[in-house]
Amino acid sequence: MGKITNALKKAAEERMEHLDKKVKLKERERFIVKKVSESSVNPAIITHFDPKALVSEQFKVLRTNILSMNKGVPPKVFGVTSSIHAEGKTVTSLNLAVSLSQAMHKPKVLLVDADMRKGKMAKYLGVDQKIGLSDILEGKEGSKEAIFNIEDENLAFIASGEVPEYPSELLSSKTFKNFLSDMRNQFDHVIIDTPPIVPVTDAGIIGAQLDGLILVVQAGRTQRGVVRRAEELLYQSHSKVLGHVLTNIEYHLPEYIYRYL
Repeated sequence: MGKITNALKKAAEERMEHLDKKVKLKERERFIVKKVSESSVNPAIITHFDPKALVSEQFKVLRTNILSMNKGVPPKVFGVTSSIHAEGKTVTSLNLAVSLSQAMHKPKVLLVDADMRKGKMAKYLGVDQKIGLSDILEGKEGSKEAIFNIEDENLAFIASGEVPEYPSELLSSKTFKNFLSDMRNQFDHVIIDTPPIVPVTDAGIIGAQLDGLILVVQAGRTQRGVVRRAEELLYQSHSKVLGHVLTNIEYHLPEYIYRYL
């Protein structure tokens, strides 16, 4: 009997240990975004793959803040910029665009890659889109030829196109102004992913023609003086700063929040 009891006890312990490991693994997986479909979209676009992920929830907060601006009359055509390169503005633009398109009222959203110098939006989406904004502004193609979708019909994109010789001049042109007016009439929300404001003047030129700009700042990298300089440049260009997004943040969620999610 002793051997049987010990065997049963050992089996029970092993079963509990196995269940405990499964629970812990499941808990960890809640913080991991999975690629749930065969897609070439970069996993950094978390809202595309897992709308319920913790990071996706933060983009929903950003979406709510934008939609609640001006007493419920949100900016329709706005941009996303940064002080310097590699602060996460394109990833922020893409995640925000996806999150906006997932809103309850299913708005029509357009994301335009206006970084005609080093645009990376098409690369993040995993598409080989040659026609883009530069082709529209140079009169080579129309906007209909440049607009494309991935999976969601409510979410459209325009890539940056080939690198033009004079990007700043194209953005200052009447053609770009007409383009923005046309897109404003076709979509509920238009997001313009601009180049960083400190190295080049493009973001200031674009921002002056929009309802406002969101400034992306990378925590632990971008110095306060650089951010201040970026804000000065935007102010000088008559661009309205709608708010700031802090990227590269790591923090511990309290247990009660974790359990709720």
